[in-house]
Amino acid sequence: MPEGYAVNWAAVVIAAVIGVTGMAVMLVGSFLLAPRRPSEAKAIAYESGIKPTPLAWTQFTVHYYIFAILFLIFDVEAVFLFPWALVFLETADYVFYAMIMFIGILLFGVAYAWRKGVLEWR
Repeated sequence: MPEGYAVNWAAVVIAAVIGVTGMAVMLVGSFLLAPRRPSEAKAIAYESGIKPTPLAWTQFTVHYYIFAILFLIFDVEAVFLFPWALVFLETADYVFYAMIMFIGILLFGVAYAWRKGVLEWR
């Protein structure tokens, strides 16, 4: 084991102990200091100021969910593009072709969703 190796881990352990202790103190403090006045009105679900009605079954269109899933897919794509741009500056050409394949698959997904009419809001 290198000579300064234990010193590096000591800093990690000290930071972890301080972090866990701080979280524990804050959780216990909020539990002890929080005001408690339970009531029936506080126990109901709150949705935009409207009191809930019993058994109000409504149907939601699937467009909301599909749109959200497509947003997540392309948001993740954007997250992967930035590190790829940094790595691409320092590596060989195979990284470029791998990302071209990744973007191609995502573009195929967009074309498929567009053709199926998922992206049209009616």
